Amino acid sequence: MQRRTFFKVTTTLAATLMAGTAFAADPIIVGAVAPKTGPLAGGAAVTHWPNIALWVEEVNARGGLNVGGEQRMLEVIEYDDQTNPAETIKAVQRLATQDNADIILAPYSTGLNIAAAPIFDRLGFPQITSSAATDQIGELSGQFNDMFFLLGRSTDLAEDAVEVLSDLREAGEIGNRVAMVNVADAFGIELMAVGKPALEAAGFELVYETSYPLGTQDLSPVMKAVKAAEPDAFVAWSYPPDTFGLTEQAMIEELNVKAFYTAVATAFPSYAGRFGAAAEGVMGIGGVNTASPEFQDYAARLEAATGSKPDYWASGMMYASLQILENAIETTGSLDMAEVTQFIKDNSFETVMGTIDFDEQNSNTAYWTVGQWQGGEFKGIKETGREGAVAPVVKTGWE
Repeated sequence: MQRRTFFKVTTTLAATLMAGTAFAADPIIVGAVAPKTGPLAGGAAVTHWPNIALWVEEVNARGGLNVGGEQRMLEVIEYDDQTNPAETIKAVQRLATQDNADIILAPYSTGLNIAAAPIFDRLGFPQITSSAATDQIGELSGQFNDMFFLLGRSTDLAEDAVEVLSDLREAGEIGNRVAMVNVADAFGIELMAVGKPALEAAGFELVYETSYPLGTQDLSPVMKAVKAAEPDAFVAWSYPPDTFGLTEQAMIEELNVKAFYTAVATAFPSYAGRFGAAAEGVMGIGGVNTASPEFQDYAARLEAATGSKPDYWASGMMYASLQILENAIETTGSLDMAEVTQFIKDNSFETVMGTIDFDEQNSNTAYWTVGQWQGGEFKGIKETGREGAVAPVVKTGWE
């Protein structure tokens, strides 16, 4: 477990100028834990860490958070959990008991958030997840009162992907044969468990299915088997490294299906950066309304502050989780996390991703489920209540 602390140079100066005294208000200690190493480090480097950097920079630039009439700067303590649930739990415990963090941000990914839920609950910190998609929302929120979900349920993500395929089939654009694979962790296993029966219920023929361990380097055997099954559509419930690996192997194998879907990281700018025009028509999990002025402004600010572009799915939700937390603290005027948690439950929030309103299971009700690369942008094509969806198109090869 590695620690890195960021102290904003402007903290004391800004507080001194505002207070008119040589003594600055105590900073708010913000604890953050997520992968910097391990299989999910690449995803966290796009979706998680840059948003924390942007939020802290923007809050401190305007003098800090207003807590009961006192402006207090943010100071961040970061830990690398190495994509290891045990390290996530250990880091959260250390942040609370040794570093005396006032705020602890939710970890990255479905599996690490589920693993950390008991410790967040025991310590009393709200856990606003922005990178966890699961059908266990009802069970988890019932057991852990302070756990919130922005990305929604696996069922919606999987069934909407199948619905897109069904619409393309009904339009005569694709055939009936589907190959489906998944990464063997909590995320991939759950989506496969939902996606397979959804495909079968829709009348598709599942001609090939398999799973592969998280961190698998050589995915050529998987894609060779997929090619041999002669599918009309390919679906992978994948994480960042394998999303890239599966796409690369599909190109090598010349898997020219008219519907090609990979999950997490398909929405990353680096996906189009790596595959160029070949990314056109690839579908994946998530999406955004790329025409939204709020999202465009947020994206420009993130790139200016960090040099990183947001992905077209969970990045905006990660920043939205910080906006929610900020609003709750400033409106209640408190760092009492029980009071902050209750405020989040009772209110809706305007964010860069639009209005977010949690239901009785602490779940956001309006989110993007399926996106597609069209014209150099990963545009939302399916959602549960967002505006700006565009129609899907068929993939026309890898050129």
